[in-house]
Amino acid sequence: MNGTERKNIHPGIRVKIVQKQHQRTGQLTEGMVKDILTNSAVHHRGIKVRLDNGIVGRVQEIL
Repeated sequence: MNGTERKNIHPGIRVKIVQKQHQRTGQLTEGMVKDILTNSAVHHRGIKVRLDNGIVGRVQEIL
């Protein structure tokens, strides 16, 4: 599924995100979505979410 569309993401699903400080390296962090922080329906770099462990980043993959 596509991590750039808000309709594909909801609390409780497992995703891989890239944190702001890892955008250059592309290092991904896996976790469960707690909150969706992007209000728009689509974002070209990925929908911004907060994981259940508090980490914030943009969705790159939906697992």
